[in-house]
Amino acid sequence: MKLYLIQHALAYPAEENAERPLNPIGIEQAKAAAHGIKRLGLGLDLIVTSPRRRAHQTAALISEGVRYPYSDILTTDALLPDQSPQNLLDLLQQEPAESRILVVGHLPHLEKLASNLLQGGNLLIENAGLTCFDISEPESIKLEFHLTAKQLGLCSSPFSAT
Repeated sequence: MKLYLIQHALAYPAEENAERPLNPIGIEQAKAAAHGIKRLGLGLDLIVTSPRRRAHQTAALISEGVRYPYSDILTTDALLPDQSPQNLLDLLQQEPAESRILVVGHLPHLEKLASNLLQGGNLLIENAGLTCFDISEPESIKLEFHLTAKQLGLCSSPFSAT
């Protein structure tokens, strides 16, 4: 199983909008992330998201950009910030071992999940960055890559020859 972790893109502060939808920069971040995911050739079998608006919007924009069916996005409370990472891992155990799964969530949950997968190590996750673990063999979990939002954004635009 390939597990890709992405924190929701930038949202309005709670003081401006209690529902915290994505702000214009966040919308662009999510679209750039989708383009980067597509350019990296990361075919997705499942997109899983938190029910909070900012995460769900990020998942929706990514699904549109990579042509993943919006109706197939799995929304789960297991990705809420106060949940145990094990709840999500238990849910994902139902998926085939060869699945490629994008998880769209929040801090501190994603960092706890990453630390759990790293068995106690620390991994800093930022808005619209992308992290991939290979958990095909639970005894030997492998961090395949960890991209910052800026790095992922570079994947979404053509490289110049200079």
